[in-house]
Amino acid sequence: MSQKKIFLVFVAISTVSLLLHHGGHLSWTMGAFHIGCPALRSHPAPGLKPKHTNVVFLKTHKTASTTMQNLLFRFAERNNLTAALPVQACGHQFCYPRSFTSHFVHPHTLPPNIITSHMRFNKPELQRLMPNDTIYITILREPGSMFESLISYYNQYCQSFKRVPNGSLEAFLEEPWKYYQPDEKDSMYARNTLTFDLGGDKDRPAKDEAYARGFVAEVDRVFSLVMIAEYFDESLVLLRHLLSWDLDDILYVKLNMRTPSSKRSLTPGLSSKIRAWNSLDARLYDHFNASLWRQLSVLGLACVAREVLLLRRAQESLMRSCFGGRMPLLRSAAQIKNKDLRPWQPSGKVDIVGYDLPVNLSHGFSSQAHELCLKLIMPEVQYTQVLLRSQSLRYRRSYQLRPQQQTHPIQQPIRTVLLRHPQVQRSQPPPAAAGPASGTRSTSTSKPAAGTQGRTTKIGPRSAQTQAL
Repeated sequence: MSQKKIFLVFVAISTVSLLLHHGGHLSWTMGAFHIGCPALRSHPAPGLKPKHTNVVFLKTHKTASTTMQNLLFRFAERNNLTAALPVQACGHQFCYPRSFTSHFVHPHTLPPNIITSHMRFNKPELQRLMPNDTIYITILREPGSMFESLISYYNQYCQSFKRVPNGSLEAFLEEPWKYYQPDEKDSMYARNTLTFDLGGDKDRPAKDEAYARGFVAEVDRVFSLVMIAEYFDESLVLLRHLLSWDLDDILYVKLNMRTPSSKRSLTPGLSSKIRAWNSLDARLYDHFNASLWRQLSVLGLACVAREVLLLRRAQESLMRSCFGGRMPLLRSAAQIKNKDLRPWQPSGKVDIVGYDLPVNLSHGFSSQAHELCLKLIMPEVQYTQVLLRSQSLRYRRSYQLRPQQQTHPIQQPIRTVLLRHPQVQRSQPPPAAAGPASGTRSTSTSKPAAGTQGRTTKIGPRSAQTQAL
């Protein structure tokens, strides 16, 4: 029997065991853990390691990474940490798809503890920016469902998809080179997107086994945890243990989801074609999916199953408290009254849903509790703007308190010329990197900066205090 099937059996047995133990009420308690499983203690507690607070999360595309970003933003705010955020010219991403550089970071968000906005990975730049003890994490998704999501989400922006009659997935996969042009705008969404995000060469031939093995090995050396979207909760259990966080720190609500009508099921034949076209991504996924289950086995599948149950119960309790005692209903953007909670819509062909808080929620709620509920369901673009405002205010206050002799002369602000589309300001994708992420293993990671094409970007010295919001 496979590890995954064994795990599902443990989940079922644990559910029955907990229900019997608690008289039919599955309560969120530390006593739900049986002897032999690690105790689920919360900080502060004797013997617990301090929470690890320096984290890079490489936010990949269409992998549940927006949900993970929201979790990290809330952790940063709750612990008075600094999250690196993009300069205004980059929008809410670090000038993706250009290779990341520290010039893309807003000066009011330096020095950072956490970085979690979309970027193309550049290990040397991140090493210069982040503390030496930084832990690197990312997330992958099964290539078939991920590619179906990409073509649905970016069909109005990626030229390779726009050329396909009726945006047909079947037509694209039948003759991908008829529609795909490697060096044009947004081509990274049409082939090996995970590899590109990780700093690799998305167009390296599948027959280049040496490159594929080396790239996977480098990612494995650099990232302490590679989460798997299909096993998101199990991945969070590993994350909690890796960072010595509490259960409260990994609570979440799913964000940036499509309606069921915007999705399509895949036949085995289509899935095979997707894997063949995205062979590097498929190799990454297969390797790190297996790696995830090895790590879960070390913790003990029964213990993981019970911790997942406690996580889901705690999440349900939190959501019911935020939504007036009931589970939240997904709503279209048009149905959401609070504009700060409306998710961005990529096109008229796909509907991204979100949540709206009950109108009477504030009655009997503290302002702090209301803000927690609001941030829990806030979309990426709006949360990035809110967080930048709050961190800029904190920066200005701290700057005013510095002794005069420690202040720095005002530098010229960054000037970046970028064209826009409705979601982000983007530059032309760089040529694909020649090899896998390089460098020795520290707790950091990966790949080369490449030149840009087709657009002009002028970058001057960063401003220490005058960068516009």
